[in-house]
Amino acid sequence: MNTIKVGMADLAVVKTPGSLITLGLGSCVGIVLYDKINKIGGLAHIMLPSSKEIKNNSNKAKFADTALIILLDEMLNSGAKKRNILAKIAGGSQMFSFNSNSDVLKIGQRNVQATKAKLKECGIPIISEDIGGNYGRTIELNTEDGSLLVRTIGHGSKII
Repeated sequence: MNTIKVGMADLAVVKTPGSLITLGLGSCVGIVLYDKINKIGGLAHIMLPSSKEIKNNSNKAKFADTALIILLDEMLNSGAKKRNILAKIAGGSQMFSFNSNSDVLKIGQRNVQATKAKLKECGIPIISEDIGGNYGRTIELNTEDGSLLVRTIGHGSKII
């Protein structure tokens, strides 16, 4: 099986037989799209909620609002059909504790909210998620069946 590693602020699309893996999701969110009919998967490792809040926003894969559009386009160009695409998301941890109630510091939570809003806007249903907490995750999408393996440090592994 062809395994493609997706780095931070990066994205990739693969057809079966293949898998996509990303390491070290902390406050970042892994957005997984999967077309179960055509067996095409996509994964984006986003770091920030919105490209509109940052001046240096040339890397479109870094932001929830822009990465999802590119990922969707690449999947459609690879033969996926939008009506077949489902989403799974993981990550969005609060990795550090702050003595502040400022939402600016709650990057994980804001990443999750932005991801969910953009998926809804695109009409892509989220069928499962593993989000929040205060620990990192590694996720791997299997394009044979659309299963997403979530591995954590100290919290075990599970398939969502």
